[in-house]
Amino acid sequence: MSKIARHMLSKSRDELDALFRAHESGPIPDGFAEGTAILAPGSTANASIAGLMKTFIWKGKVFDAETGTLRNRVLPFGIESVPAKVYRAPSWLDQRECIVLDYAETSIVARWIRDEIRLIAPDIYLGHAYWSRSRLMYFVLEFRNASR
Repeated sequence: MSKIARHMLSKSRDELDALFRAHESGPIPDGFAEGTAILAPGSTANASIAGLMKTFIWKGKVFDAETGTLRNRVLPFGIESVPAKVYRAPSWLDQRECIVLDYAETSIVARWIRDEIRLIAPDIYLGHAYWSRSRLMYFVLEFRNASR
């Protein structure tokens, strides 16, 4: 797990929301981003939960900026699955522009999921996921050697 991911795992829900609100959407990403799930913001168990998630469930996302799509890398082998549309729209958190990862028309499994991301540092996006309109979790995407 990266130093940035460990730092983000130590933040509370309020700190993550403030960080998201403080940044612009940035460019629509392109390429592979390693993902870190933040399921229990500020909790001492957060790093352990994130490690288990990365090992067994979700490794990150592969974006194609040209087509405005992505696929998640899931399961221990990093299978590319669970597609989404990628576009700019107002955030449900603060109504300012963000990059939306929308599964409604692309995935039977995740059709109730909407992710929103913003660029918080070079090659680092902070996101949060909604299940319908209820916030489900946060996540960090780290791009390395990705084209934009």
